[in-house]
Amino acid sequence: MSQRTLALVGPGRAGTAITLALAARGWRVVGVAGRDEARAAALAARVDAPVRSIGEVARDAEVVVVATPDSVIEAATLAVIPALGEGALVVHLSGARGIEAFGAVREVVDEARLGALHPLQTLSGDDGAARLPGAYAAVEGPPFVAELAREIGLVPFRVEPERRALYHAAAAIASNHLVALAGQVERLAAAAEVPFAAFGPLMRTTLDAVAGLGPAAALTGPVARGDVATVAAHLAALAPAERDAYLTLAREAQRLAGRDDPALTEVLRG
Repeated sequence: MSQRTLALVGPGRAGTAITLALAARGWRVVGVAGRDEARAAALAARVDAPVRSIGEVARDAEVVVVATPDSVIEAATLAVIPALGEGALVVHLSGARGIEAFGAVREVVDEARLGALHPLQTLSGDDGAARLPGAYAAVEGPPFVAELAREIGLVPFRVEPERRALYHAAAAIASNHLVALAGQVERLAAAAEVPFAAFGPLMRTTLDAVAGLGPAAALTGPVARGDVATVAAHLAALAPAERDAYLTLAREAQRLAGRDDPALTEVLRG
């Protein structure tokens, strides 16, 4: 593509991060559209672009990024089509859906001009664009989608459509469930009158070990050692509302460790 012009529908975290990353690499943003007019105006000001209606936002754009909730990807894209130029690419950022999310759009626009690009990265906060380089991205559609990912420092890979839900479940566990576990650590730390910050170095070192060694080799602790008495003491100390999460993940740790220990299995039945 020669003009390197971009339009965005949906200036939320993901759409803003992708737009800022491309703008920093010389792409010209020709329009921003969104239901939240204040947010659209704020992003448009940062990239020196006009705020446009969804029906006009695609005008003069070679790439249109649709960063809406999954349920409205099809409707948003259908609204964009009247102003879509010949050869323009429409790409959505959903993790749970591939190009099938476009639905009836594919009857109007050639599939070769539709794509999906999901950055496998948490984009909370104001520095989402800075977190993209080095992260991976699930891509689908024409080859240019992968080229677009590489341009902003992402490492593209493809997921078969029938495995998309499994991929997105893994992403949710890797990010959302990890945060939920940190929430449990925070609650237990407060109950033990220990600062939550004290667990930060342990959590970071553990993630580094998982990345470097793999989950099985990185596993330590009482379940990995078969220390039944310690696990039983944990369960006795935990409030009832905290036990289910502990038991579920302790069983997963036992499976990961490959420990066939009847006494440990019995304790972990709860």
